[in-house]
Amino acid sequence: MEPKKNPKADLTKRSTLFLQLGLILVLLITWQGIEWKTYDRSNIDIGQVNLDELEEEDVPITQNLNTPPPPPPPPPAPEIIDVVEDEEEVEETIIESTETNQEEEIVEVEEVEDVSDEEEIADVPFAVIENVPVFPGCENAGGNAAKKKCMSEKVKKFVNRKFNTELGSELGLSGVNRIYVRFKIDRSGNIVGVQARGPHPRLEKEAQRVVKMLPKMTPGKQRGKAVGVLYSLPIVFQVQD
Repeated sequence: MEPKKNPKADLTKRSTLFLQLGLILVLLITWQGIEWKTYDRSNIDIGQVNLDELEEEDVPITQNLNTPPPPPPPPPAPEIIDVVEDEEEVEETIIESTETNQEEEIVEVEEVEDVSDEEEIADVPFAVIENVPVFPGCENAGGNAAKKKCMSEKVKKFVNRKFNTELGSELGLSGVNRIYVRFKIDRSGNIVGVQARGPHPRLEKEAQRVVKMLPKMTPGKQRGKAVGVLYSLPIVFQVQD
């Protein structure tokens, strides 16, 4: 008996489709093979902690010291109260009143005036004094310069007349001898503080004696006030051989 083919079972009609599907499937398998990746398991971090790798920490062992509590504070000392008997006298402080009584006499306090000390002017040399001392007889000499000249001449004449020039020969001196005398005309016009320096003590004493005999003068003034005036006087005499 000869088998017959079913016309519906003919596969040649779809051979092209099956070929295309096979090619597509082969391409997909090839592409997946190329894109497929593999990883080493040791490099994969799975987010877990390995407790074996942690180092053990040494925890120091502390010992609890049992410190005793502080001792309680001492009890307060008993308060001592002094009892004063009624018979004992106790001194009382009496505070006097500061109020004034109308019968008491009120003492008036006078005002105290401030007394300012006047400025004291030191002694002034004769060469620079504003108003020179006036020697008796020089009152009408004119200005300050004229009174200076008049006083110098009067003093020299007085000393030459009173000085004992014979002392030089008695002391064995010769030639020209000089004695330097310094004195002060005080605020009252008196001659004070006479000092002398010469070749012999007797000549110095003689010069002091003569100068102290000068008459009282009108005191010199500086800025309108009487002041002490310093005066220097050289006494020169020659001993005749």
